[in-house]
Amino acid sequence: MSTHPWIANYPAGIAAEISEDRPENLLELFNQAFKSFGSREAFENMGKVLTFQEINLQSDFFAAYLQNEVNVQKGDRIAIQMPNCLQYPIVLIGALKAGCVVVNTNPLYTPREMEHQFNDAEVKAIVIIANFAHSLQEILHKTKIEHVIVTELGDLLGGLKGKLVNFVVKNVKKMVPAYSLPTAKKFNAVMKKGARMKYTKPEVQSSDTAFLQYTGGTTGVSKGATLSHSNVVAHTFAINNWFTPLLQEGQTELMITAIPLYHIFALNVNCTFMMHIGAKNVLITNPRDMPGFIKELKKHPFTLFTGVNTLFNGLLNQPNFGEVDWSHLKGAIGGGMAVQDFVAKKWEEQTKSPLVEGYGLSETSPVASCNPLDGSHRMGTIGLPISSTELSICDDEGNHLPQGEVGEICIKGPQVMSGYWKKDNSGVFFEGRWFRTGDIGQMDADGFFKIVDRKKDMINVSGFNVFPNEVENVIADHEKVLEVAVIGIPDKKSSECVKAFVVKGDPSLTEKELRDFCEEELTGYKKPKYIEFVDELPKTNVGKILRRKLKEMEAAKDS
Repeated sequence: MSTHPWIANYPAGIAAEISEDRPENLLELFNQAFKSFGSREAFENMGKVLTFQEINLQSDFFAAYLQNEVNVQKGDRIAIQMPNCLQYPIVLIGALKAGCVVVNTNPLYTPREMEHQFNDAEVKAIVIIANFAHSLQEILHKTKIEHVIVTELGDLLGGLKGKLVNFVVKNVKKMVPAYSLPTAKKFNAVMKKGARMKYTKPEVQSSDTAFLQYTGGTTGVSKGATLSHSNVVAHTFAINNWFTPLLQEGQTELMITAIPLYHIFALNVNCTFMMHIGAKNVLITNPRDMPGFIKELKKHPFTLFTGVNTLFNGLLNQPNFGEVDWSHLKGAIGGGMAVQDFVAKKWEEQTKSPLVEGYGLSETSPVASCNPLDGSHRMGTIGLPISSTELSICDDEGNHLPQGEVGEICIKGPQVMSGYWKKDNSGVFFEGRWFRTGDIGQMDADGFFKIVDRKKDMINVSGFNVFPNEVENVIADHEKVLEVAVIGIPDKKSSECVKAFVVKGDPSLTEKELRDFCEEELTGYKKPKYIEFVDELPKTNVGKILRRKLKEMEAAKDS
């Protein structure tokens, strides 16, 4: 267990237990931010800025509409399905102010995935971006959704600009397929109506559910992690301790938010925590448009940056990466998937600031551990547990293993969910308190943890365990490789064998060249038996590589 023997390695502030004197719920936490930072800029998107005061006022309008027109009751579920735009924090905070449970939904979900999530969560109302309303149309009649609110990307940009953005998105870029939702309300009309209605603050307890945060579904059917107001408030205070050596009191921090707010990482690190400290979020609607992303980065003296490995790697491979002013950046934090060593090294070389890896899950609100940003980080690790949090390496029976041994990472802390929504949680925890992550890892002598791989992704080659992350890290070190993913496929001789899917960074790369490289760097049973060059790897909208999709593709070849 990662407890007191390694406490001396923590930078000042990180190891402190979180304060008992903290807000009862998220409504109180946000209210404190609105009072403390009212005139400060809170969110910016496409050049339009909203202050904390404006977010407070407009979220009141939305909450009032939900209470009076939708007639929501405390605990009703409302889904939000849109990319990063100014509407998101308003709807998010407004729904919480109305006493609702927020169900964050990936706008790129297929109709089938939407139907599963909305029915599982028993969603009563939804706010959806018009670009994906056609998918909702397909399955709306199969759900119990009673109220639909549709918004367009330019709705809060104001005046001519907002109208122009909506026109271009719909009529020039053809990004809004035709849909028919006759009873749907338009977002701006909802806000105007809500401004004339009375908002009544509900009684919200710390144990009440704030979010049903559905897991990414990268390894199977998505499940709803039940996160209470207490979970998220505790998480906010814990990472506040972790950031203490980095942030200066009274100084405005500027966070680049390229990870979508529906993802747990951006939801509670970029949104909730940054609001708590009075920081500004620059919302990036489409980070996959790398030239556009670089152009936006040039406009801001940003101090903080969160992302996933594929995002950082993609930026580093842009020809004008060096034109961005990185001098204000205090550090970048990678999550969602492992940060590869070569990406972290190249990032630090190019920006002169560290790229450190953190670790967490939807089930842990999300952060459980992170590398410090004060220079004491250890590349290749997920760092140290954050305040009031314990990590342990356990065997399949729940026994705590000594340092150095490999086993399942288990987590205990105030940010850990109570369980999955409407699911049997009997096998989810050890001893009733230790959450079983399904990730395989180990702890070193100083208490730093390292993820070896996902338990479900482990490859069995003739009785030897091969972890895809290890093989991927080796192949990614080849100078001509842009991206790589490794899976296990059935093999008659050895149960399974290793297959690598590789995206070339240099067109001249050959299979023989890559095999020769692996020959030098990997022992026999870890070397890929098959190598397939592909144009791109399947990913979630956040950028996490979907090994499951690769396995499905392989299975389809054999059927």
